[in-house]
Amino acid sequence: MNESDERYSTVEEAIFDAFFLLIKDKDLEKITVSDVIKKAGIVRSTFYNHYENIPALLTAAEDKTINDIFKIMESFHPKNDHDMCHSYYLAICNYTKKNPFLANLLETPRGDAFFEKAITMFHKYVTDVTSASMSQPKERTEFSYMIAGAIGSTLGVLHKWTAEGFSTPAEEVADVLAKIFLSGILPYISGNH
Repeated sequence: MNESDERYSTVEEAIFDAFFLLIKDKDLEKITVSDVIKKAGIVRSTFYNHYENIPALLTAAEDKTINDIFKIMESFHPKNDHDMCHSYYLAICNYTKKNPFLANLLETPRGDAFFEKAITMFHKYVTDVTSASMSQPKERTEFSYMIAGAIGSTLGVLHKWTAEGFSTPAEEVADVLAKIFLSGILPYISGNH
């Protein structure tokens, strides 16, 4: 990575950090470029070198969040192992709790569009991973619906948890998610249905 790439990454992080901090205190629709540059400690032209406007920053923040969750997903290899499932879901819970942008999205109408985008991406990933191992189109179709159900139930639980201000400990929420996966999804995808 050359020096200008490194500087670009640092500025990007500063912009995201500022944006995420602002979301904690201000409605998403009321955040301005002036707010972001002031909080990030950058000049206006630097912001515009990276983003055209706040909606462009919002889209980039969504993509970054999806990518972060995707990285957590890629590290998970479904097995009948409660501890492994629990630690995977705990990682997602902790990410949700520390990412005010995701928590905010879970509580707004814009969240629906974000989750549709996330589910489409996750669904494509799972379909690509499983299409080689499942020979029958019917089997692949059923599996893709099961994965959509797993993603939907996970998002539903995270939405409830966020709406309740994270009042339940992350470990308990992760345990619920692990139980849903181990009892409802894993038996099906393991061929034990």
